[in-house]
Amino acid sequence: MTQSSEKPSPQIQVSDGSVSDSVIGNWVDRLAPAPTRPYLRLSRADRPIGTWLLLLPCFWGLALAKIEFPQSNIWHDIWVALACIFGAVLMRGAGCTWNDITDHDYDAKVARTKSRPLPSGQVTAKQALIWMGAQIVVSGAILLTLGPLAIALGIGSLILVAIYPFAKRFTWWPQVFLGLAFNWGVFVAAAAQSGHITPAIAILWLNGIAWTLFYDTIYAHQDKEDDALIGVKSTARLFGDSGTKPWLYGFLSAALLLGLAALSLSLPHIWSWQSALAFGGLISFGGHLLWQLRALDSQDPALCLKLFRSNRDAGLLFALFLALAAWG
Repeated sequence: MTQSSEKPSPQIQVSDGSVSDSVIGNWVDRLAPAPTRPYLRLSRADRPIGTWLLLLPCFWGLALAKIEFPQSNIWHDIWVALACIFGAVLMRGAGCTWNDITDHDYDAKVARTKSRPLPSGQVTAKQALIWMGAQIVVSGAILLTLGPLAIALGIGSLILVAIYPFAKRFTWWPQVFLGLAFNWGVFVAAAAQSGHITPAIAILWLNGIAWTLFYDTIYAHQDKEDDALIGVKSTARLFGDSGTKPWLYGFLSAALLLGLAALSLSLPHIWSWQSALAFGGLISFGGHLLWQLRALDSQDPALCLKLFRSNRDAGLLFALFLALAAWG
């Protein structure tokens, strides 16, 4: 079963501590030891889509860096990929824990989030802080294996992670701050692979930000009524139901144009099998976003969640084609 086909559970708090917007029958609720469940829920281990959306830009950056600097050892590339996987799991967990600490009061007022571990009383703020610190320490240990530029960039990402939860309080564009943070892995992975940050990598990062604006605007439509009541800002509220699709077309177009620019700068030969694969990945990615846009009904929260989750497949299509172009 794909991520996009999974259904959220009813919006109620249940006695076993399950979170109302998690997937029914997720592995945390079924298999994790009971004492660990609140901490795994803090890290959103019961909702892996966020980890995918953090990880996939890392894979993009790794593959594009390989195209630009093909001389690296395959075992080095494998380690960088594994470090990206472990780092995405840990830093997504740390970021979500920090988000829940800062949003404790807001989450208690919103139907979809009031069953999370902090507002429901499953863990205390002190326990959440300790858990967040543990995840950052382990992630930092992995980061130390990736070279000086990647280490510096990884440490720098903490600033973006720290700022993001507050963005929805002072700007209508918190999705921009999410995009800055969630796509930073493009830089870290590329630096770990090659020791360089090129213009193509920077443009690929901007491509990821446009993608984040696309998918997180869809996601934010689930909460727009509650957000309006408690004063939380978002692009979904800013655009409204009637204005969302034109903006999404703009974000889709920006993502495709930026992706085209990044690939054109990095590929050594435009007319080659390698280029055909890379551009094929970008076309597949764009086609998936277009399907989402045409299917979207911003007044249907369940559909918004389904389309949001389907972005795992969109990003994975691009990553797989780039990997074939880089290592095929």
